[in-house]
Amino acid sequence: MRVNNIVIVGGGTAGWMTATTFVRLFPKKKITLIESPDIKTVGVGESTIVQFRQWLSLVRIKDEDFMKYCDASYKFTIRITNFNKIDSGRVEYPFSKPEPIDENRFNLWYFKKILHPETPNTDYADSYYPIMALVNNNKVYKGKELGDFNFKHDTAFHFDATKFGIWLRDNVCNDKINHIKSNVKDVKMNDDGIEYLSLDNGDVITGDLFIDCTGFKSLLLGKTMGEKFISYNDIIPNNKAWATHIEYTDKEKQLQGITNATALKNGWVWNIPLWSKIGTGYVYSDKYTTDEEALNELKQHIKDNGFKVPEEFSNIKMRIGIHKRLFIKNVVAVGLSAGFIEPLESNGLYTVHEFLSFLVRVFERDNISQWDRDVYNYSCRSTFHNWAEFVSMHYALGERDDTPYWKDNLNKNYDEEINDLSTTQYHEFREHIKSKVYAFRFVEGSGIGCISSGYGYFPLSDNTLRYSNKVEDYDYTKYLLPIKQLDDRKNEWNEVVKDSPSLYEYLKKEIYTDD
Repeated sequence: MRVNNIVIVGGGTAGWMTATTFVRLFPKKKITLIESPDIKTVGVGESTIVQFRQWLSLVRIKDEDFMKYCDASYKFTIRITNFNKIDSGRVEYPFSKPEPIDENRFNLWYFKKILHPETPNTDYADSYYPIMALVNNNKVYKGKELGDFNFKHDTAFHFDATKFGIWLRDNVCNDKINHIKSNVKDVKMNDDGIEYLSLDNGDVITGDLFIDCTGFKSLLLGKTMGEKFISYNDIIPNNKAWATHIEYTDKEKQLQGITNATALKNGWVWNIPLWSKIGTGYVYSDKYTTDEEALNELKQHIKDNGFKVPEEFSNIKMRIGIHKRLFIKNVVAVGLSAGFIEPLESNGLYTVHEFLSFLVRVFERDNISQWDRDVYNYSCRSTFHNWAEFVSMHYALGERDDTPYWKDNLNKNYDEEINDLSTTQYHEFREHIKSKVYAFRFVEGSGIGCISSGYGYFPLSDNTLRYSNKVEDYDYTKYLLPIKQLDDRKNEWNEVVKDSPSLYEYLKKEIYTDD
């Protein structure tokens, strides 16, 4: 299949990121984007991860190009609060690479925890991630003295996803594509897939490739092609969300580089600090609560945290899972139309930028073969599954049992998933079990070390050390000096950033100069 005429169905963030990718990387191709004037975009993708920066680099977009137009701020960590137990506090999953200090790599901290049990579990992230100095002090630092931290590589964004899509439309795509505002009325099929689209404005649109960016509706891949959808509700418990925005009461203090996920009775609430407001919402399961009860629970949470309860809330029904194939004949899906996990770990845009990166690789060849389709399907599916298992472990490792929602989660049967680990070596479940149970250390540099350690789920203990070393009493004295060095380095990182501007001060000076 040779592709010169590309038709994107669906606007929103996914549609305009897709259009931007082809405009910037394949400018000779004809691009048409069909956007319904009636469909409101889903605004859950307001928090990104560092892979989003990779996409920005791919399409040559700089921070200062878009941030002020999209209510954007910087993000340094994802904070998981009270997932393990009621009032268990925070677990940090910071960006940037963790930095070991001796030959024990990331196991040194567990020796510290054995010797000093009163050490808080959050100290794991504080000890290995220099970016935590910024998180704990609410600072912005762009120098070169904070370990291996690199501001451009190791940060992400909070932003208004809807405004970002509009910015891409007006500033990157503008007159480089054919933008049509109309609804798809009918889809004409042939042996090669889609032959043409009939629009309600009377237009007939033909193309070589049709990209489905229609969100959960999945108009082309799901409804037209009839591709099977594989639900992930067996390992991801939630399927609905309430979303809204709240006003700052103390902006300089509350504007932080943190996406906070706080567990409630039947799910969790996100907190995403944008420049002018805070995005918040409640992710829950309607198996355990009604929409009205969930909304009241969210309103009470907002009130309990000292904010004024807003008047407008949006209810979103989430389709958790992924289609078996994402590229069939001349139809390919990107974003929510392909698959979605849930907003935890800020993966709302994950199936956009990651799947687009795979699609770019496909288009580096002139003639797309079935091999290319199959490789795209495998790459997307395995990446999605790996991330879904990582998200699932936020629930699997917890100990909460205060409501039926958390009790059922605590007793969820993972036997089938664990027995299926032989299918691929890249699954998070497999790697976590293998590294903890057999290697007594987590995979180096992986986020699961932060999550597990924050939950108190350690690969090393006094018992494992005596067992693995065949000794009755393990000698810890050789770790005293390295542990001191670990603490000294953490203090040095905090010292480096102490005179840096707060996130609010930095954004006001460097990005929002007119405010």
